[in-house]
Amino acid sequence: MALRLDLLLLVGFVGLMIVAAVSDFRRLVIPNWLVLALCALWPLHIAATDTVSLATTPASIFVAAAVLASGALLFARGLIGGGDVKLLAAASLWGGPSGVMRLLLMTALCGGVLALAFLVPLGRLSGAGRRIPQPGAALVGTGSTPIPYGIAISAAALIVTIPHYFG
Repeated sequence: MALRLDLLLLVGFVGLMIVAAVSDFRRLVIPNWLVLALCALWPLHIAATDTVSLATTPASIFVAAAVLASGALLFARGLIGGGDVKLLAAASLWGGPSGVMRLLLMTALCGGVLALAFLVPLGRLSGAGRRIPQPGAALVGTGSTPIPYGIAISAAALIVTIPHYFG
């Protein structure tokens, strides 16, 4: 059985998304090195796979830049965290131009489920629910419960990206 480099890089993507979700849940921080690693793996994956055309690469970069710019506006207004913006932009690279709308929709849906989980008593007992809100952290309700939205972004990225390579 030959080792497929494209699948190995996809496993790296999955692992980094899981680390992002766990890090955001535990500390309400998505490290910059993690986002940079996701961005560094993407061109290697594009070069190693035959499911994505090199012709769509500029469009993927444009879409990710648009997501980053839109997210920066939301961050400037204090509506979303900076790490969430960067993670969503990196996920947009992997989702590509054809998957970015599904990515944004799934992020919103997963985020809604996540917010509901933090509104119930069990969710309020989690480590993220006890922390003091940080500037730019996504908040629910009266602004007392920060939501680790990186969990929703990571889940949506996995839901959108993985079937594309196996479907």
